[in-house]
Amino acid sequence: MKKAQGSKPAIGRLADRISSIFVPSVMLIAVVSALVWYNVGPEPAVVHMMVAATTVLIIACPCALGLATPMSVMVGVGKAAEYGALIRQGDALQTAGKLDLVILDKTGTITEGHPAVTRFHATDGDTGRLLALAAGLEQHSEHPLAEAIMAKAKEQGATPDNVTRFEALNGKGVQGELDGQTARLGNRRWLESENIDLAELQEEANAITAEAGTPLFLALGNQALGVVGVADAVKQDSEAAIRRLHDAGIRVMMVTGDVDGTARAIAEKTGIDDYRAEVLPEDKATIVSEMRGKGYTVAMVGDGINDAPALAAADVGFAIGTGTDVAIESAGITLMRGSLHGVADAIEISRATVRNIHQNLFGAFAYNSLGIPVAAGLLYPLWGILMSPILAGAAMSLSSVTVVTNANRLRLFKTTINAGKEGNQ
Repeated sequence: MKKAQGSKPAIGRLADRISSIFVPSVMLIAVVSALVWYNVGPEPAVVHMMVAATTVLIIACPCALGLATPMSVMVGVGKAAEYGALIRQGDALQTAGKLDLVILDKTGTITEGHPAVTRFHATDGDTGRLLALAAGLEQHSEHPLAEAIMAKAKEQGATPDNVTRFEALNGKGVQGELDGQTARLGNRRWLESENIDLAELQEEANAITAEAGTPLFLALGNQALGVVGVADAVKQDSEAAIRRLHDAGIRVMMVTGDVDGTARAIAEKTGIDDYRAEVLPEDKATIVSEMRGKGYTVAMVGDGINDAPALAAADVGFAIGTGTDVAIESAGITLMRGSLHGVADAIEISRATVRNIHQNLFGAFAYNSLGIPVAAGLLYPLWGILMSPILAGAAMSLSSVTVVTNANRLRLFKTTINAGKEGNQ
């Protein structure tokens, strides 16, 4: 947080570039004012010359301009932290307000990340054998689906088979060896690529996907043994959080390795605009780059190791804080809550912060635009008024106080969901 508070987003670097032109311009104006007063001003000309030049330099001191961005960023980052969004980079704070597409991982992001076995069907009716072999394969795996199968096997009293030569295949499933034959547990595409006929399991698989579950097919050698349905409950607030993103004018897409039927059911239930199913982990970053190429400003939200490349490829990466360390390290914003409301909160705070910066910059430029001509003596020919350097110093200080006060208004900001709660109390 300290690093983010001290960093400069792009809008801050714009202020630096403007200042590099502004400061020499003010020096030139001060010199020109001094020459004009010296040559055509009233006596004592030297005194009026020094007063005008000094007043211009004092009133044009770019303190307010220098404070405009860092003060808002500091307060905005702190406000985001109050809502459980830890911003690692100033650029992420600014870019989050420009997002028009949010890509969501499914497991652990939209869903709870704690799947459970909902159905299991054996082709020969021997569900005990089915669970024993599935547990034998999954006992060596650290995947959340493996935990669900192991829990169901324990519940049913099935002893895991002694499977050897275990291997986890990313985006496919797991395999091992039992009694000299290759045992496989994984998705349809993988098993069918191994010439395993799954036609007799189609009806049961359809029933699983209709319930937003994931069908895992089990085979020994080239023989299909059955299918296990694993479902991960959608988080209670996912639908409401996605609705908030829609209200903010943001399109929402889901990218998952799950089968199309499951992905479609989740998308329909939560109101997601579009989805990509059966996506291999390495292809998530490709989809992010594809959408950026179409002109979208893209956020990626994920929690797993597989999401890290996509988080890094996005304009802004949001890592669920309950996820893996590598995902958190790859993201610009870490959500300490597991809720997608954190994404909507961070975006609203980003927009409020950038709006506050614009107000500060406008105020600073407007102040200098009006103050410098007066300090140079523009009012003297009309009303005989020449600003005192003391008054210029007070005005300069007041401009800085105004910027700081405006930046601190962000402390009172409330996101829509929290403002609504207060209004109902």
